[in-house]
Amino acid sequence: MMPAIKVGIEGMGFAQKAPSEHIAEQPDVLTALNALRSAITIFDSQLRLTYANQHFNYLFRGLPPREALIGRTYEEMVRLELAHGELADLEALGGVEAFIAARREQFQDGMYAPRDVMLADGRIVEIKTRRTPDGGWIALWSDATQARHLLARFEDTVELSADAFAFWDGRDRLIHCNEGFSHFHGQHVRAMKGQTFETILRETVSRGRYVIEGDVESWISRRLDAHRSPAGALTVVTASGVAFLVRDRATRDGGRATVYTDVTDRHRVESALGETKRALEKSQSKAKKQKSYLSDLTRRLDAAEAEADTAKTALLRTMSHELKTPLNAIIGFSDLLKSAPGIFREEQIAEYAGLIHMAGNNLLRLINQILDLTKIAAGRFALKRGAIPAGATMWAASDAHGAKADEKNITIEIDCEPDMLVDADETALTTMISNLIENAVAFTPEGGQVRLTAEHGEDDTIRMIVADTGPGVAEKDLARILEPFEQAGRGTTDHAHGAGLGLPLVRALAELHGGTLAIASAPGEGFIATLELPAA
Repeated sequence: MMPAIKVGIEGMGFAQKAPSEHIAEQPDVLTALNALRSAITIFDSQLRLTYANQHFNYLFRGLPPREALIGRTYEEMVRLELAHGELADLEALGGVEAFIAARREQFQDGMYAPRDVMLADGRIVEIKTRRTPDGGWIALWSDATQARHLLARFEDTVELSADAFAFWDGRDRLIHCNEGFSHFHGQHVRAMKGQTFETILRETVSRGRYVIEGDVESWISRRLDAHRSPAGALTVVTASGVAFLVRDRATRDGGRATVYTDVTDRHRVESALGETKRALEKSQSKAKKQKSYLSDLTRRLDAAEAEADTAKTALLRTMSHELKTPLNAIIGFSDLLKSAPGIFREEQIAEYAGLIHMAGNNLLRLINQILDLTKIAAGRFALKRGAIPAGATMWAASDAHGAKADEKNITIEIDCEPDMLVDADETALTTMISNLIENAVAFTPEGGQVRLTAEHGEDDTIRMIVADTGPGVAEKDLARILEPFEQAGRGTTDHAHGAGLGLPLVRALAELHGGTLAIASAPGEGFIATLELPAA
């Protein structure tokens, strides 16, 4: 409404007459101003009141009628507010004179920042001032009580959170954060407000507050990619050894929200260890009861291996090995711990528990792969599709296999064009990329290389390519290794690299998304897997 009034005022030639004179001559303008839910006051160049609309007396209910205030200076009006008990206690503001001086500061050129005034009844009035063409002033008074209370509650809620919060505007500039975020970055809140996320990130990196392995610019690029994704997540580690899960989400106003959650809390670790201990004790009891049954099952599976070389027998041999190895490890180490309690050192117990945990994970992974393939075949694998960033997914999946790659001195390189979004189920996409990376790392010899690439394909698709420098696969075996429990270049009893379910599962998930998995290889020339999915 204000821009329309401004056009009317300028059109009436305020250079010759005071704004209040023109308002008095324009009944329609007077009616419009009195209908506003904000108070408008006009002062001459000496800061004497020349006009006030009806809402002014609604805001300041204890003051004389607005007509009786005409001709009074702004300072006199402030003192009337004080005399009639309109204002709250001013002791915190330095007393009466300091408060009046602060109120008068608004009536200076360039002082356009609004000022809040607390009334005695708890209301908060926001005052904005602007110069008029004749050298006078216009002051706009608005009841900002609800907005300020909502903001205060929001800020209190964020500040009380155990997590660090930050909010960014549409241009990725910091507009609000709590003390946790300030402490994390080692800067005061006021110093960071208005700065872009990238500026704050690079300043924090330059201060050495992150633990960064490898190239710094690559790490910064990964962090920016996760921050700018619709739903990004990344784990960062501070120089003090504290790990944070950093989640970034787009907000409905076009900005972003960032949450830092401490994932190294001792209580969480102790709770997880306690649950693991109880689970191990329970599994030991069950394992003892099942030992005779598993031994009999092992003998039957061994007998089946020796009797025939049919497709069914090959499947049973594969399953026999994949089930026996982790189960024997679980039973053996758990029996060892139980048979001689108290003689093992803490590091030995931790080592055995780690081996039991690893064996359980291998068994769980095999079962999950079989269940996923079964669900897909039965048409019961439900997808929750959304716009998923290809680059962030590749980075996250490569991190999961970084330790294994480091053991073999394998270099993992990632080349992804920015802002590439895939229309996919996030969990399924992560499973597909993770299986391809795991396959590449497993078959690449020491000192080799695995390269991840994402690029735009044809017909509005995204290609995600995983290439390695491994021994390769003969062309005649390419079709066979896409079938469950099939492996190339080894006999049926060689299970050093899994049960042969990874590539079949990736192909099944890709086709479920309306995409494809293509593989290419030759002996001595490495292996290339190309996953092509619809673009978001």
